[in-house]
Amino acid sequence: MPTTPFTPKYLRQTPFLIRGWRITCICLHTLTGLALAAFVLPVASRKVRRTLIQWWCRWLLGCFNISTTVSGTLPGKETHGVLFVANHISWADIHAINALFPVRFVAKLEVRSWPIFGYLVKKSGTIFINRTRQRDAARVVQIASNALKLKDNLCVFPEGTTTEGDQVLPFKSSLIQAAIDADTLVIPVAIRYPQPDGSLNKAAAYAGETTMPESMLAFIHMHRPTVHLHFCEPILARELGRQALAELAHADITNVLYPSTAPSHQAVA
Repeated sequence: MPTTPFTPKYLRQTPFLIRGWRITCICLHTLTGLALAAFVLPVASRKVRRTLIQWWCRWLLGCFNISTTVSGTLPGKETHGVLFVANHISWADIHAINALFPVRFVAKLEVRSWPIFGYLVKKSGTIFINRTRQRDAARVVQIASNALKLKDNLCVFPEGTTTEGDQVLPFKSSLIQAAIDADTLVIPVAIRYPQPDGSLNKAAAYAGETTMPESMLAFIHMHRPTVHLHFCEPILARELGRQALAELAHADITNVLYPSTAPSHQAVA
């Protein structure tokens, strides 16, 4: 985007030396992550694994100079066995949530093949789902339900894809069944990437034809990107069917992100 002396600072590219420094920090931190994933996580206790993953995600955001702000009903550190349900905008969503709470994610199978980061995601305990096979959802629901019963926190992105942050797509309800089977809480999380003036930072979105390297470079060029997480009131899963649960979580998130518009409650199986 062309800039002028009157362009706000947050819309200008960061200086070359700062971009170079960020890239260096990211590379070194990624190497640290690879070492931890290969040699430490396989033999670490559950508590140590959670602590290391949380630390790594927090510092990765720092390397990109991404700040995290929160609002709403923030769960306490003792929160365990909860299913977080969120809208999905960027790969940074995962690290922003994990920097606050150690969480296992359910991700599409393609993520596992990402260079370097796919390996790290796999080693962090991510549950992969093959979205091209309808029957795979039942397998993943069983794994996710067992993980919740073992007090792991999980997070799913029921839109099934990313957006630019200007809408919340209908939620697919199949994976939310895991919370019902585990008789636990569902906590909707509304994610937004705001500019200092309150507008949407659409450059933060990893959507459409944008590649992972392009998305990462976009963050490196930003002065001070921010991701905001709003934690909605917990929902007791057993009181609703999965369709109603998906619709309620969708409505809660939509009402937070777009309070002036009527929410769309649709959920799909």
